[in-house]
Amino acid sequence: MANGANSKSCELCVSSGGTVLWESPVCRVVRVADPNYPGFCRVIWTAHIREMTDLDAGERRSLMDVVFAVEGVIRSLFAPDKINLASFGNVVPHVHWHVIPRWQEDRHFPEPIWGTVQREGRPGAPTVDDATLADALSRALGGSTQ
Repeated sequence: MANGANSKSCELCVSSGGTVLWESPVCRVVRVADPNYPGFCRVIWTAHIREMTDLDAGERRSLMDVVFAVEGVIRSLFAPDKINLASFGNVVPHVHWHVIPRWQEDRHFPEPIWGTVQREGRPGAPTVDDATLADALSRALGGSTQ
């Protein structure tokens, strides 16, 4: 299913897309280095696929099981006011989901994090290091590359 011509120039095919916290043969969970949004993760499908409907039904369920597990871990460790789930692919046309913890006092709330800045400052979120987050994901998802 991978499109070789596109995958050679695809950012998510040639790099990890963040700090890898958990990986399976079909997808990986990475932490996005954004100090304004601690706990921000991406779930990235390994093969270069442009749209969710390019995956078969079982692959879609498998991917969303990972997205929901990541959401649960982030809620447990960071206690955000809200979780945003987003899948765009307009800039990087490779199936991936953003799992973003949000706080009412974060820079953009109630706007999306790509919207207009509403205030300066960072949320008073718990500090959770990569190893703790990776361990929690491993327990939720099974197995780990860490």
